[in-house]
Amino acid sequence: MAISKKRTQKAVRMRVKLLSIALEDLYKARLFYERQGQGLGEYFFDSLFSDIDSLVLYAGIHHKIFGYHRMLAKRFPYAIYYQVEQETAVVWRILDLRQDPEKIRHTLDTSH
Repeated sequence: MAISKKRTQKAVRMRVKLLSIALEDLYKARLFYERQGQGLGEYFFDSLFSDIDSLVLYAGIHHKIFGYHRMLAKRFPYAIYYQVEQETAVVWRILDLRQDPEKIRHTLDTSH
């Protein structure tokens, strides 16, 4: 009679670190959306932070674009570009996707 062992998998919870340049991206976008309508900037900020918080569980599953993992924001046309370093998701940039992809590439290339 064979004895089966249960395989348990320990979930790794990532830490999330936002670089100052990513916070600047968020701040500029928040101001832009607040000018579009009262309260919209706050909604943008809360929505993006909700997406960023999900990296605790899902960091590393997103496709790499221009050398960074790219997570698409759920409610706004923005992408969160990050790299996984050991058990930390390091958010480098948060960029508007309504621009030329070459501009995004250049922005990411000069972020290091």
